[in-house]
Amino acid sequence: MSFKKLTGSLLFRIIVAIVLGIVFSLFFPEWLARVFVTFNGLFSNFLDLFIPVLIFSLITPAIAGIGRGAGKWLGVTAGIAYSSTVLSGLVAFGVATLSYNWLLGDERVDTLVDIDEGALSPYFTIEMPAPFEVMTALILAFCVGLAMTAVKSDTLHSAARELESVVMKVIKTFVIPLLPVFVFGVFLSMGMNGNLIDVISSFAKVLVLAVVMTVLLVVVQYLVAGAVTGRNPFTALANMLPAYATALGTSSSAATIPVTLASAKKNGVPDNVAGFVVPLGATIHLAGSMMKIALFALAVVHMFDMDVSAGQVIGFILLLGIMMIAAPGVPGGAIMAAVGVLQSNLGFDADQIALMIAAYIAIDSFGTAANVTGDGAIALVVNKLSKGRLRSDKDDEIETDGVLNTSKP
Repeated sequence: MSFKKLTGSLLFRIIVAIVLGIVFSLFFPEWLARVFVTFNGLFSNFLDLFIPVLIFSLITPAIAGIGRGAGKWLGVTAGIAYSSTVLSGLVAFGVATLSYNWLLGDERVDTLVDIDEGALSPYFTIEMPAPFEVMTALILAFCVGLAMTAVKSDTLHSAARELESVVMKVIKTFVIPLLPVFVFGVFLSMGMNGNLIDVISSFAKVLVLAVVMTVLLVVVQYLVAGAVTGRNPFTALANMLPAYATALGTSSSAATIPVTLASAKKNGVPDNVAGFVVPLGATIHLAGSMMKIALFALAVVHMFDMDVSAGQVIGFILLLGIMMIAAPGVPGGAIMAAVGVLQSNLGFDADQIALMIAAYIAIDSFGTAANVTGDGAIALVVNKLSKGRLRSDKDDEIETDGVLNTSKP
């Protein structure tokens, strides 16, 4: 990787922001720190306004596109992908429940930024009310997306795709470039308020746990695929290692698709099955991302001693599985799509969201690698179920145009 490409990556900029935030917290004057606190307040208010719009604009065309898709086998593949993603979240919930009491112990943080009057408070704030709530956006997206499919409205579908492009432009040119500044402000505030070491040490343990769990997730997926198909799971997994390694380097499911396709074919999956399942999986199968987000979110809940019930967590996981379908195709896109559910279902505030973003991006490539390698397991299962054919009868043809948005991170 060239130096220019390295310094231009979001991961590099996030790491630099974290390091600078920690170092500058040792000597920054209060008046200057309040500039970044003011920016963080404005940026988080903008996210509150923008996230419902993002959810509606990305999920609506995704639902409409799936409705126009390949009939029976698209439904089967989507069902397997969603089930895998949700099960990954439920496993993360179980692991967190069993391990966080001894892994994180009694480590608690009352607040990331303990603001006293006149200390690290913003110079001013601007309220930015959202046009509608997150849940309203999700329900509207489903209703409008399904309705467009039912009435075969090409005009509305085109308009939805254009709105999606506009929102993606905002994400790429405004939200993503400002994330390092946002993260810098959060770590600067944590350092100046004396609770930085506790937060960092606790999250370091969770980062290691998340990496281990994403690897175990892939192994389990291939054990299941091997049991269903009768193939040696370890041989099949070994054939997918080039895709895993490529995803580690690119942090992009889309960029890894050619390698994932070749690896799936090496496992004996026919061209027509691999050519359908792999690009679709790159769009809707994010079990690795789900594992990371769930583990990090539950760590925040534990560390901040938040009153969150098991029912809330399960609801969060079920909704997050849907959000992953529409995660924008930019680095860190999955965590950006999850922000609305983290706020609405778990009650996360802006600083907790920033901590989630920083932790997620720090090991982004491991989640992506788990996602694409899992696509190979799904391809094996779908090939077994369909016996190499992706049609239920002569009228159930594959029409992937308008279905596959393969720009998933």
